[in-house]
Amino acid sequence: MGTVSELCASSFQAFLCPSTLVATKPVPSDLTPEECQELENIRRRKQELLADIQRLKDEIAEVTNEIENLGSTEERKTMQRNKQVAMGRKKFNMDPKKGIQFLIENDLLKNTRDDIAQFLYKGEGLNKTAIGDYLGERDDFNIQVLHSFVELHEFTDLNLVQALRQFLWSFRLPGEAQKIDRMMEAFAQRYCQCNPGVFQSTDTCYVLSFAIIMLNTSLHNPNVKDKPTVERFIAMNRGINDGGDLPEELLRNLYESIKNEPFKIPEDDGNDLTHTFFNPDREGWLLKLGE
Repeated sequence: MGTVSELCASSFQAFLCPSTLVATKPVPSDLTPEECQELENIRRRKQELLADIQRLKDEIAEVTNEIENLGSTEERKTMQRNKQVAMGRKKFNMDPKKGIQFLIENDLLKNTRDDIAQFLYKGEGLNKTAIGDYLGERDDFNIQVLHSFVELHEFTDLNLVQALRQFLWSFRLPGEAQKIDRMMEAFAQRYCQCNPGVFQSTDTCYVLSFAIIMLNTSLHNPNVKDKPTVERFIAMNRGINDGGDLPEELLRNLYESIKNEPFKIPEDDGNDLTHTFFNPDREGWLLKLGE
């Protein structure tokens, strides 16, 4: 029969290794009442500690399970959201207005001019022709989105050709003259805002922008045999700066930039600026601009 200290040591060992405890051992008969009480207190405390340990294990397992379920739920939500966004982009590419409406109805896009403009400006998975069609619409809200979209472009310290390259790469110019007119007007306003003092007015920037686009077409369209010279380009743009002339050096630099590198047209399917600006339906409109 072991001593009290041996029994206590045995009980502590069983606490450290609960699996060794099979059943509560009887109290030895040779112990004094005080020793029996002490042993009973040790055994009771051990059972309480074991119960606390098991309760903690259960709580940890429950929390771990909740975290795992939460993670899988968030993953499913993210996957579902990504699928809906992809669906919205496809709908937008087929019908811009319906695509935007789908994204708004599914809380994937806020119905504000700035949020929609940011979505179009990022352009992830979006057809640039569809972007141009949406931005060119004459509805008041679409026009507001157009201006927010243009304001996302930074034209500071860029010459006009550099700014046009950036602008015309972010979408594809639509084929309708009125849409082009609204978009180029918004561009001219933004350019002058970023570069105050370069032109006398936004009208000057607007007219010169069209002249540059027409120059690009004339220089790089193989169907145009009579290529304009820099002198002709300068002569064509006399008096457009609120009745005054623009610096000849500025016009020469713009001419050389276009001559050396034509505009890059996104998603070139043949319906590029050459066709946009050589459409017989817009001949009178372009002639008017030229005047």
